[in-house]
Amino acid sequence: MEIHYLSEKNSVLNHFLSQIRNVDIQKDSMRFRRNIERIGEIMAYEMSQSFQYKDVETTTPLGIKKTTEIADQLVVCSILRAGLALHQGFLNYFDNAENGFISAYRHHPNNDDFFEIHLDYQAVADFNGKNILLVDPMLATGQSIAAVFNKLTERGTPKEIHIAVIIAAPEGVAYLKQNLPDVCHLWIASLDEKLNDKSYIVPGLGDAGDLSYGTKL
Repeated sequence: MEIHYLSEKNSVLNHFLSQIRNVDIQKDSMRFRRNIERIGEIMAYEMSQSFQYKDVETTTPLGIKKTTEIADQLVVCSILRAGLALHQGFLNYFDNAENGFISAYRHHPNNDDFFEIHLDYQAVADFNGKNILLVDPMLATGQSIAAVFNKLTERGTPKEIHIAVIIAAPEGVAYLKQNLPDVCHLWIASLDEKLNDKSYIVPGLGDAGDLSYGTKL
């Protein structure tokens, strides 16, 4: 698996990462969602440099300009519900992309720290021969992303697989490296220290879904 760490160099990405972590700023859910969306836009730009391009000629009012456009067909797939704002950030740049949505959540059958990943809903465009971009703000244990990946690939074979996460724990990165094909690309905005005993990312930022859309039952 090829891993891309995007916050290793200083850029406005780190500015937005700082804001989504800040316990005071993140109280404003609209600003939190907008910052997630902005991070998605930056990640989309960075990812775009790895795609294949084709030569095109653009007619201007004064002549012809030779340039390039993305040749790959893209499908942006987000994990509900936390992935929605990040999904929009990618769509802002890849406006011709098709879309997919799939739900994944931690189920605690014994009401303790043990959990299983449950997948309930999916609506995904045909991605055979296309680049699928699987986006989710948080990579904790890696089990949700791996489960979604396995479910998706039952339905077809993409040309390329790009996974984009904002904040990742080393344990989750290691899990994906062990359980997903080597051909995958993993794009990480920020790598954090560890998981705690409840498998939450430390220092992390809290629950991205709740911060975006309110607490759930």
